[in-house]
Amino acid sequence: MMNKKLLLGVATAAALVGSAHADVKIGFLGGFTGAIESLTPPIFDGAQLAASQVNAQGGILDGEQVVMPSADTTCVDASVATNGADRLVNSENVTAIVGALCSGATIAAANNVAVPAGVVMVSPASTSPAISELNDNDMVFRTPPSDAFQGEMLAKLLISKGIEDVAVTYVNNDYGKGLADAFTSAFENQGGMVTANQAHEDGKADYRAELGALAASGSMNLAVLAYADGSGQTILRQAYEGGNFSTFIGADGMVGDRLVEAVGGDVLEGMIATKPGTPELPGAPMFASQAAEAGFDPNAVFAGQSYDAAFMLALAIEKMGENKRDGLNQALRDIATAPGEVVYPGEWEKAKQLLADGKDINYEGATGSHEFDDAGDVPGVIIEMTVRDGKFVEVGRVE
Repeated sequence: MMNKKLLLGVATAAALVGSAHADVKIGFLGGFTGAIESLTPPIFDGAQLAASQVNAQGGILDGEQVVMPSADTTCVDASVATNGADRLVNSENVTAIVGALCSGATIAAANNVAVPAGVVMVSPASTSPAISELNDNDMVFRTPPSDAFQGEMLAKLLISKGIEDVAVTYVNNDYGKGLADAFTSAFENQGGMVTANQAHEDGKADYRAELGALAASGSMNLAVLAYADGSGQTILRQAYEGGNFSTFIGADGMVGDRLVEAVGGDVLEGMIATKPGTPELPGAPMFASQAAEAGFDPNAVFAGQSYDAAFMLALAIEKMGENKRDGLNQALRDIATAPGEVVYPGEWEKAKQLLADGKDINYEGATGSHEFDDAGDVPGVIIEMTVRDGKFVEVGRVE
């Protein structure tokens, strides 16, 4: 469920807007149903927290309020993602979009709707390396690092734990294939052996045939690069039932407590996983406190990245001085790049005054700095996760 207290605050603030002011719409395109539906609520909460802070600290531009219409992608259906983006862009007339979340949804929405319309998208969760290669006219950005990096760090983590062989199965889409390619290449380059590397289709009820082939490869270690509410959950359950694997491994798409509840905490105890995390910078504890006060978990996967995406889009609109799509990409780069006075999470009033005074700002967010490269990518940090006492917990940074 979405946080009721936060939604009430946004609704109340919006109700105070006079008729002379038009809302500034920043859309949210997310996987509210389907393969990541249990991961999406705190990601949405992160974006809404940013909007509520803007509205509570003087509003955007001339006191207008940020509102956040949303649309579903189901995560895995490109046509649904395209239709959702179309509604946000052409019916809701949003200025920019936070999203999408799943990589294939972001690619579909960007290619079919946002890029042709000149609408900036900032994804807080799409990690496929394929996004770096989009012909997007500098319209698509993201706040987590690419899976080219996460795959390398996951491989490094396994080698550091003495895991020298692994069977890999990945969901057959942009996310799964990109992460699997990066991981297997890095694992083999570091001396590991990938005994099997097998794609699977999401949404099936039975993966026993695939698991049989993976088990026959000889490894007792199974890496499932998929989604917590989709194929990943089914595969882990059936893998446990088959009794052929002793160690389960995953990445960010699998890091959700509903996965543990569905498969069993005792079954997944000690599971190894990774997710994009937060560097040791002042913005992280500030966001953590603000998120906790708003009623959601600041450590939920991609919640901080979503907050940063929404806050930066609002800062970029404020930087331009008007609510328009054209030029927003450059303004986004400007507010997130040194030099400039540092702005941290929750410091909207400070940032607004600095921009009004004609000063440069450099946003250092909940998940660190966002010095976008030419592809709209950022550097990042990868965190080791494990299942302990029925929940995913952070172990530490993968170095």
